[in-house]
Parts: sequence; C-alpha cells; structure tokens
Amino acid sequence: MSKIFGTRKLTAIVSIMTVGAALSIGVGKAVAGDNNVTEDQILQALSPPKKPLTRGLSVGPQADPASVAAEGAFVQKIRNRATRSLSTGEREEIATIAKSKPNIDLEINFDYNSADISSKSLPSVQALGKALTNPDLKGSTFIVAGYTDAAGGEGYNQDLSERRADAIKRYLSDKFGVAGSDLVTVGYGKTKLKDPSQPLADVNRRVQVVNMQNKETASK
Repeated sequence: MSKIFGTRKLTAIVSIMTVGAALSIGVGKAVAGDNNVTEDQILQALSPPKKPLTRGLSVGPQADPASVAAEGAFVQKIRNRATRSLSTGEREEIATIAKSKPNIDLEINFDYNSADISSKSLPSVQALGKALTNPDLKGSTFIVAGYTDAAGGEGYNQDLSERRADAIKRYLSDKFGVAGSDLVTVGYGKTKLKDPSQPLADVNRRVQVVNMQNKETASK
C-alpha cells in the first residue's frame, strides 16, 4: 500500500513539474538553448496581440498618431541597410522600440569565437524560418539582433555580433526565402548581456527577433 501511495505521489510531483515547465515559456518571450523552441512557440511570441471586437468603445490606451508615424518612418529608414551602417543612436532606438513589440529571445548558440550556428541550435533557426513564412507573420519587418558574451574587446565583439545577426539573416533568406528587405540586422556586442552575473556564459551568445509590425513598408 505504501509503495502504491509513493508511486502516486511521485507521479503527481512529475505532473506538477511538467505543468510548471510549460508555463515558464511566456507569450512574449521564449528560450531555446538545449531545448529548441517550436514554430508554434515562435508564432505565439511574435504575433501582435489581437484587438478586442468592440463597437464605439475604446479599450486601453490609444497610440499617439504622431508617434506611430515617426516609428514607421524610422523602420522604413533602417530597412535595406547594411548591419555595420547603423549608428550607435540608431541601434539604441531599435532597442527602445523592441521593448514594446512582440519579440522572442532565442538562445541560438554559436561556435566559440565564431559566427557559425552550432548544430544543436539549427532546429530553432529552422523553426524560426517556418514561423516567419507563416501567413500570420509574412510581410512584417523583423529585427534580428546579435549578441556576444563578454570575452574580448568591445570592437571585436561588436563586429562578431553583427556577423552572427547576418548569419541568421542569410540562413533565413537562403533556406526559407524570407525577403532580405524584411530582415533588419543589428549587433550589440557585449553591451547587453542576458546574464550579467555570468558574463562568459553561453546564454549571452544569442539572437533576439522582434516583430516591428510594419507591413505597410514591407515587401508582400
């Protein structure tokens, strides 16, 4: 009898742990690493929130038309730009806008000191490619931001992060036909560590994808 009770108790604990793990992946941001994300998780994270169906009622704060227009003009300005041509100010403006947009922080690992995508992260990149060609997302402008760990100098890491972002863009364009003009690549080097307490950890060598929700200026 005690053995049966012990087995049931263990099963319950495992079930709770499984549910907890599932809930730990939020809508706005998912994590890859050893456990690669799926196309559905990426779609959920990058899809704009659906607006409630109301008649004659305004729900929630309304966006300032002037701000929306300025943001759209900025996105249009950075489209079709080479990664290295972005100024420090433009990179920071991208980071600021990204905070309020649907995004996913993929821990796409790269080989150490390299812009080569590691084999264990290829499934996540492939899932990303499928998601970006889904009708719900296709045609939006996406930011692909590259990051490094803290090893090495600032200039070197900036260059490496840009090459990593470019590697993802190249893969998405070559393998999935995502229009290059819909992918804006930016590098942040070691300036925005995901885990500052462990500056050399693999988790810092990552790529973030942001849906800028700007289909009006994107290719169809």
